[in-house]
This record gives sequence, C-alpha cells and structure tokens, in this order.
Amino acid sequence: MQNRKLIELKNIGKKIAGRLSEVGIFSEDELRRVGAAEAHRMIREKYPDETLPVCYYLYSFEGALRDKHWNDISQERKLELKRMIG
Repeated sequence: MQNRKLIELKNIGKKIAGRLSEVGIFSEDELRRVGAAEAHRMIREKYPDETLPVCYYLYSFEGALRDKHWNDISQERKLELKRMIG
C-alpha cells in the first residue's frame, strides 16, 4: 500500500488534514501508526475548548484507514473506538 497524503484518504478533507498536520500527522502511514483513537486524542488535547464530533474526527480517521465511509464502520467498532477515547 502506498503512503498517500491525508487529503487523498476517504473522509479526510482540508480541515481534518490541517488538524492532523497540526499535531504532527502528515501521511497515511503516520495516521496508521498512531491510530484513529490516538489521533483524535491528540487533536482534542490541542483544542481542549472545541467540541470534536466523533463522526467527524474519530470515525473519519478509522474510515480513512479502512478505506470506508465513516458511516460504514460497524456499530461494534464505533463503540470500541468510543471506549478507547474515554
């Protein structure tokens, strides 16, 4: 699998790619290494006063890593991800 730019991944637009870059994640490989839950935590830590909708960030990251729309992630996996972020 190639190391794609974030903007090339499903569910990742300019705003989300920018947020990931701000926390040091610049590519698919880096997002994969960190994982969806940790990437969400890193952004939440950088922006503590901002509400981060889980579907917009957490599920989008997971979908990007699975090459799926975030809404196609199983309910089981969504619950597991939510537990991971606390």
